Amino acid sequence: MAKTSVDLPDRIVSEIDRLVESGEYLNREQAYEELLTMGLSAYGPAEEETEEPGENLFDQNMNDQTDPAARDEGGDDFTF
Repeated sequence: MAKTSVDLPDRIVSEIDRLVESGEYLNREQAYEELLTMGLSAYGPAEEETEEPGENLFDQNMNDQTDPAARDEGGDDFTF
């Protein structure tokens, strides 16, 4: 695990200490880790998208242009 040093305002350290003392977290380290994780997850998924923008543009465009009557929705036994 990587180690990082951060200077925090006294009010934030006091609030974290209060959370530890109230039993929300076992210790400061756990509080820092979980609070940072929650903050980062608020910005969305951490993993990168596997599909490049526009990668599937051809398929999407073809689906948009397909006649709805020609689409096979299933549900009936009749075939042409």
